[in-house]
Amino acid sequence: MAIEPSFHGENKHGENQHGEKENLRLTSQFMITSLAVGHTVFHWIIQSFVVLLPEIQSTFHLSGVGVGGIFTIRELVSGLVSLPGGVIVDGIRRHWGVLLALCLGASSLGSLIMGVSPVYPLLLIGIAVVGMSHSIWHLPASASLVYHVPHRRGMALAFHGVGGSIGDVVGPVATGGLLMVLGWRGILSVYAVAPFFLAFLAAWSFQHIGRLKPDEEVSQVDMSTRVEISKRLLRNKLLWGIAFVRGLRAMSLVALVTVLPLYLGNELGLSPFSRGIHIGLLIAIGLVAKPFMGYLSDRWGRKQVLVPGLLWSTLFAILLVVFDHGPALTVTIALMGLFLYPDQPILTAVSMEVVGREVATTGLGIVSFSSFLMAAASSLIAGGLYEGAGMDVALYYVAGLFALAAVVFALLPLPGRSDE
Repeated sequence: MAIEPSFHGENKHGENQHGEKENLRLTSQFMITSLAVGHTVFHWIIQSFVVLLPEIQSTFHLSGVGVGGIFTIRELVSGLVSLPGGVIVDGIRRHWGVLLALCLGASSLGSLIMGVSPVYPLLLIGIAVVGMSHSIWHLPASASLVYHVPHRRGMALAFHGVGGSIGDVVGPVATGGLLMVLGWRGILSVYAVAPFFLAFLAAWSFQHIGRLKPDEEVSQVDMSTRVEISKRLLRNKLLWGIAFVRGLRAMSLVALVTVLPLYLGNELGLSPFSRGIHIGLLIAIGLVAKPFMGYLSDRWGRKQVLVPGLLWSTLFAILLVVFDHGPALTVTIALMGLFLYPDQPILTAVSMEVVGREVATTGLGIVSFSSFLMAAASSLIAGGLYEGAGMDVALYYVAGLFALAAVVFALLPLPGRSDE
């Protein structure tokens, strides 16, 4: 049965079916906004870290492969926790609010560890903690939106993604400016403060997330049944096809963010602030495009929107080879961002449409597991290509991954969308 975009079916005046005023935290608007704010925090830290890569490379005397290793650890840990995490999170749905708050607290700890790290291995531990908390966050956050806004999944997930994109855009610009007065360690230490306090606010804000009315409850299954369902999902060829596409998309993205800041800082010699502006531009247009693309995918279909988007990213990865400096580079980076990030909510939506609401986080965990592992190898490959063959070859590698993802997704026999 389709449900209204709210926790307990409030109408446009914020009243439930009995005409009583609803608690603010029970409205879908509050849920979407709060989750988006939390998502902003994660992406602020992660994308700001990208801007700091040249300074980190210099501090620890890293090669391109060494820089790629940072992202390898982040993606590897994120993938390893997502598979068992998906199964476990499905079974503790009533405690999703506490889990989301703990994820924010863990991101604070990870940022602090990175900021005080005197040696490279401790830096890797810090990025692993941030990656792990971000990976787990997506499981209950995405599933909550699917539960409560089933008839506009693509758009709801896109608005959640907008929160991340705000962090992606503002974080690098702010970090570039702060680099004028603070070192990279100080910046990451400062960034540990906000998520620490937000974790307490999240515990209150997310208290009702994942809890439906009795007549809206999805069927409950015990852990043994859930494991059996997970085994069946692992044999689902369509789910693995979607996972492969998501993995190719993740490989191309992590490869791009590995080499682009190094190129901007080491070869073009851009200032930290200018570097932050360019990294922010990579996401800026997608900030506006993300909810629009999610809406179109709800109306027209996932494949009709995502395939052209992946081909767009392919084209502009190649154009970065041609327009490799000056204003043309700036414009190309900005335009590439039109589909670079809006594709993620669409892939999440189609993954959950394949598995259904009862095991939503389990299915998402399986898909995330494979994509994170694929991305973990890609950062090393990209770093090696950049170090040994140059930026152009690294960009052709990125373009090839996007193109392959478009072809595979176009061939997948996707099911029709359902509000159930």
